[in-house]
Amino acid sequence: MYSAAAAAAALPPRRDFISVTLSPEEAVGTGGYNNSKAWRRRSCWRKWKQLSRLQRSVILFLFAFLAVCGVISYTSMGEPWKSLTYKSLDDQRIEPEIPGLKLANPAVLPAPQKADANLGDSPELSPQKPPKPPHVRRGPSNLQIKPPRRDVRLKTRHDTSRVVEEPVQADKEEKTEKSVISWRGAVIEPDQSTEPPSSKIKDPEKPSSVEAEVQKEPVPINERQMAVIEAFHHAWKGYKDFAWGHDELKPLSKSYSEWFGLGLTLIDALDTMWILGLKEEFEEARKWVANNLVFDKNVDVNLFESTIRILGGLLSTYHLSGDSLFLEKAKDIGNRLMPAFKTPSKIPYSDVNIGRGTAHPPRWTSDSTVAEVTSIQLEFRELSRLSGDEKFQKAVDEVMKHVHTLSGKNDGLVPMFINTNSGQFTHLGVYTLGARADSYYEYLLKQWIQGGKKENELLEDYMRAIEGVKKHLLQRSQPRKLTFVGELAHGHFSAKMDHLVCFLPGTLALGAHNGLTADHMKLAEALIETCYQMYAQVETGLSPEIVHFNLHAQKGHKDVEIKPADRHNLLRPETVESLFYMYRFTGDKKYQDWGWEILQNFNKYTRVPTGGYTSINNVQNPSNPEPRDKMESFFLGETLKYMFLLFSDDIDLINLDKYVFNTEAHPLPIWVPA
Repeated sequence: MYSAAAAAAALPPRRDFISVTLSPEEAVGTGGYNNSKAWRRRSCWRKWKQLSRLQRSVILFLFAFLAVCGVISYTSMGEPWKSLTYKSLDDQRIEPEIPGLKLANPAVLPAPQKADANLGDSPELSPQKPPKPPHVRRGPSNLQIKPPRRDVRLKTRHDTSRVVEEPVQADKEEKTEKSVISWRGAVIEPDQSTEPPSSKIKDPEKPSSVEAEVQKEPVPINERQMAVIEAFHHAWKGYKDFAWGHDELKPLSKSYSEWFGLGLTLIDALDTMWILGLKEEFEEARKWVANNLVFDKNVDVNLFESTIRILGGLLSTYHLSGDSLFLEKAKDIGNRLMPAFKTPSKIPYSDVNIGRGTAHPPRWTSDSTVAEVTSIQLEFRELSRLSGDEKFQKAVDEVMKHVHTLSGKNDGLVPMFINTNSGQFTHLGVYTLGARADSYYEYLLKQWIQGGKKENELLEDYMRAIEGVKKHLLQRSQPRKLTFVGELAHGHFSAKMDHLVCFLPGTLALGAHNGLTADHMKLAEALIETCYQMYAQVETGLSPEIVHFNLHAQKGHKDVEIKPADRHNLLRPETVESLFYMYRFTGDKKYQDWGWEILQNFNKYTRVPTGGYTSINNVQNPSNPEPRDKMESFFLGETLKYMFLLFSDDIDLINLDKYVFNTEAHPLPIWVPA
């Protein structure tokens, strides 16, 4: 046993191995399998050559068949896949950026950034509601929006191949000296007794991105819109024949009147012509602007009126046409209006000499009206955004910040006057939504919308003011119980309502559409009924400048009473403006029908056979309405524009989720949050 084990232990250990013998050519890699790409290619080719001709033909046919099927599949599936992708991107774009606030539609231009934008208690926004009739798209075939450009003039401004909107990025915050006051065309005797958006604005020539919209199919112009176009042609004929290049037409005497000597009617009507699709008239007016509109002249202009009509009209036309001519003119007039802000309080003077660069208040007072100094913000803010010069926005934002802090308000309602030296309200105790105060309330809401709903102070002031209206100024008439907005003077209520107040239903509806409380829309519905009755209860079917409502039922009396001094009609737009908003948001056809009645009565009682329309002195006398021989510029700039939009069923014709109208009906873009 021992010797066997010892012998076994003495043997060497056993090794398992496999022996492979390579031929010389394989050993040096000159033949056989070596796993190289070249060897594999030669091997596949040998296999292919071994196949018969029939086998090779069948394989080639199968490959060709599969290739054709692949091309067909890609073509048929590409469009649905792209649509799905774009829909997904759109859904991402409308995600709410403010906690608790759901945005219905994206805005269209970049807005100044602001971090502290928290409206958590704000209600959900309601989307712009399409009208009840079948939805159609795009109004006049030539309406388009082209990218803002400062250095390139578009030679073909009416090309309808594409709509391009060019967002611009923004950085972080920051008339005459007479013894009367003119307010939106009305002659009034003088009274004898938020944090701001960005203050640093980038050059618009270097946008952060470009959004392009595909041009939609044109919508056929309907019969009522054609009637508006015909009315515009008739008014324009009178202006062109007898007042070309002057401020306002006097259609009866076939002459003109001057206020500033700057072609007010022509500039006010530029964007109306664009929206109505009147290419020939627009081109002719553009040539006048290019060759004859000169601001370097020794003339006093009213800051408010020149801002909303001239600056607003030029900016709007620039955005619609893309023609840099209008932006350059806007920058010129904007710079010439800036001396108005050189006051001790930063509350601007009412009048500016645009040639001398000086400004002053009226001779009889150092006061400005509250509406005038707080209704120039939309225009100056947009001018800063486009020009890259922060001074315009800074000046008007300082005014709003100052007014926000003032005492003398009554539950959000403001007095009518403010002193340019002290910066304090004057003539305290009188509150109205009519002349001298009206557009203050309108611009609170519209600035909030323009700036991307980030400036909470503006919204707070607006909401508080509407509550003040409900508390102090709302009453119901007899016998039809019409809801109206009166005035408050030192604690005494007056059942007086200016036609100017009829802007309010549209403003309330716009606020409700942008997510404010639903009872604003209910109030808007009640007030627009009242504004319509201000027409319907009058013999000519046209509203007077001012009405008084009966608070107590009297046999044989209507709700509306008219005093002899108040029975004139100036072709005003406010009721038609609100009808447009109400129809756009509700789709109720009655609003179109009411507007149609008003247009027919304008044609019946104010149309001048030789061209133009005239304001009238007596809306209660159908046989002799006593024409005044004056066509206000806002008849073309506002009244007929709102008529055309009211009769359109195209919600994309100046989409209210993309544009905000200034108080002269000039649409300006809503800023996109950056």
